[in-house]
Amino acid sequence: MRGLVRHSGSGQVELNTMEKIRLESKPRAERGRKTNKGRKEGLVPAVVYGKGIEPQSLWINALDLSRLLKKSGESVIIDLLIDGKNGRNVLIHELQKNAVNGRYTHVDFYQVNMTEKIEAEVRFEFIGESPAVKALGGVLVKSMDKVEVKCLPADLPAQIEVDISTIETFDDHICVKDLKISDKVEIEIDPETVVALVTPPRSEEELSQLSEKVDADVTKVEGVIKEEPQPEEEEKSERPGKK
Repeated sequence: MRGLVRHSGSGQVELNTMEKIRLESKPRAERGRKTNKGRKEGLVPAVVYGKGIEPQSLWINALDLSRLLKKSGESVIIDLLIDGKNGRNVLIHELQKNAVNGRYTHVDFYQVNMTEKIEAEVRFEFIGESPAVKALGGVLVKSMDKVEVKCLPADLPAQIEVDISTIETFDDHICVKDLKISDKVEIEIDPETVVALVTPPRSEEELSQLSEKVDADVTKVEGVIKEEPQPEEEEKSERPGKK
């Protein structure tokens, strides 16, 4: 189920409310290095835990997990089934990936109480095209790519879409206060915090000065020594004279 809240003003924002996805799992007895065999078979070791809940080790199908994350991201309530039963409402608490091949190596699920508020990070999805970029040649600056919210699990947005097409000049910007989300969702950071803006393009003179500054600063880097040529007379005076 997906809800939508639109806000017009300095920025148009779309709020996608809770989207519940089903994910299958199986109990896991393997620990440590013994999980490598399961990984080679396309499985991801996982664990589910929560307040007053005994942790349980699980196997998740790697392809199913990848599809879920691609479609809905991490900020989504998951109906986690264990052997096709015992559905649990969980959030992804931690996700680990292999730095070399990008494959998921482990996932932590946190079981939530649907009647208690939770805190979670929700990512921004920037959409549209800013006239200040397209027509004026400016540079889009995204000061934030996610924000922490507090709400009941059922009210957790999967993502917040920010339409940057409302940034028409270099004086326009979108702030946290412009994210008119549901009154059931709390954002506790400074409402004046800037989410996105567009800066003017650098002039040729600025680029030239920047290049000169980089050249000048290179000798300040640790390990870089700028060699100064020694005057010829000074070098001769230091040489031992012939008798």
